[in-house]
Amino acid sequence: MVKIILWLLAIWVALSLVGAVVKGLFWLAIVGGVLFLGTAAYGAIKSSGRKGINGPR
Repeated sequence: MVKIILWLLAIWVALSLVGAVVKGLFWLAIVGGVLFLGTAAYGAIKSSGRKGINGPR
């Protein structure tokens, strides 16, 4: 699950950079930024919820 989230974050960063570099595609940077923040928030919520379940070993 963590690997998928990291891959998605990398893709969103790439989309943001491509959108920022290519003139006339500023909307792509916005979409990439929104998707990056959404994925990061989802990953943070999922990872924080799993800490208490397993407990120390």
